[in-house]
Amino acid sequence: METLELEFPTKAQDFLPLKGTDYLELYVGNARQAAHYFQTAFGFQPLAHAGLETGLHDRESYVLVQDKIRLVLTSPLTKDTAIGRHLDRHGDGVRVVALWVNDAVQAYEETTKRGAKPFLKPTVEEDEWGRVVRSGIHTYGETVHVFVERTAYDGPFLPGFKAWKPDYRPAPVGLRYVDHMVGNVGWDEMNVWTKFYAEVMGFSQLVSFDDKDISTDYTALMSKVMSNGNGRIKFPINEPAEGRKKSQVEEYLDFYDGPGIQHIAVATNDIVETVTQLKSRGVEFLQVPKTYYDDLLGRVGHIDEELNELRKLGILVDRDEEGYLLQIFTKPIMPRPTLFFEIIQRKGAKSFGKGNFKALFEAIEREQELRGTL
Repeated sequence: METLELEFPTKAQDFLPLKGTDYLELYVGNARQAAHYFQTAFGFQPLAHAGLETGLHDRESYVLVQDKIRLVLTSPLTKDTAIGRHLDRHGDGVRVVALWVNDAVQAYEETTKRGAKPFLKPTVEEDEWGRVVRSGIHTYGETVHVFVERTAYDGPFLPGFKAWKPDYRPAPVGLRYVDHMVGNVGWDEMNVWTKFYAEVMGFSQLVSFDDKDISTDYTALMSKVMSNGNGRIKFPINEPAEGRKKSQVEEYLDFYDGPGIQHIAVATNDIVETVTQLKSRGVEFLQVPKTYYDDLLGRVGHIDEELNELRKLGILVDRDEEGYLLQIFTKPIMPRPTLFFEIIQRKGAKSFGKGNFKALFEAIEREQELRGTL
């Protein structure tokens, strides 16, 4: 059953004011090649670099940006590192979800006193561009949240990084900001982590879906969406539900070896143009049957886009009380069938495409069947 609970904490009650997503750090096997991929395929722009040239001897990182989205791609440079062990266990994936705050010390104190496990004690980092304060806590699996206070910093990214200015700069594709990030957790853990976000970080439940909402003939899952006070940070949290075959969440947990970020939803103002460019650059998307579009306008009503364009590109549409949204999902972008991206354009809608769940998850099951993991 879908429920809407739109009562967010008031400003006075919001003990953890978050200004937005600061960056996402992915641990990857080859940061240099991953950076080339995200530049070429997704249109991210080079921003900063840290490694041997900047005094690091255990790892290197490339930072890419597109509008308000910052990706940090990090690889180990030596054996027997924490990053290397993380890669051995999980494969390429999101390690850090960094959140932009005005006061990283306060964010750390407020969350740890409410039960968060510390990851990074408040740390001041400085260079010629100013100072940054960071702190961090653990969340599900080995995912962590880092609080970033950068109001006194004017450098390219963070102290320890230098500007990265290669000649190779494919054009952006219109990605604007992180709309939401979906986490997969284990059996019977969804309520544990929604409680964590409510009690430790002051989030509210925005929407919930049970296995009647998100199921096919073979698989099912349950999900709750948690949002912070101003609505800028939204974390849907999925757990498996009983089905006849292995669900996408179970497949993820098997290959990632535990809970983690399943997909990153990034917003665009023109999904038709963005997806057209992404496809021309080799990005592969899940495809729903063409029959999905036969009665689409009857289901969702008037839309501004040409139906034939949506059909050709495989873009899905759903409507709620506030308006409609358009969305499409890539195939997994890493060697393991774990992390993927969602491209989303909101035209008033604040929901997450409930009307598309059945068609989408059947498309995922077709991919699972090809992989032999359904």
